[in-house]
Amino acid sequence: MDTEFVGTLEERTARRTLRVFAIDAIGPLTMLGGVIWAIAQPYRLAVLHPHGKGLYDWLGQGPLLVILAGVFFAGVIAPGLVEDMRGAEEQREEKA
Repeated sequence: MDTEFVGTLEERTARRTLRVFAIDAIGPLTMLGGVIWAIAQPYRLAVLHPHGKGLYDWLGQGPLLVILAGVFFAGVIAPGLVEDMRGAEEQREEKA
């Protein structure tokens, strides 16, 4: 049996702490909030009503910016935070 496979399996089955779960959930919840906002107020999306819209209206669409912020957090910020938290947890376990 390959030890790399076993190591990754152990990482997958390791119990995630509440902090790690919360950090992982912020991005998807933010994206969900943007989608709900877009459904609740579709007139804010210039894509659906393009008549008489300027550049600012195309670049500054609130719901889409919220979704983009959620994608950025989930893809760029959260993985680093989770990795740091897991490293800190491992250091605490080694000291104990």
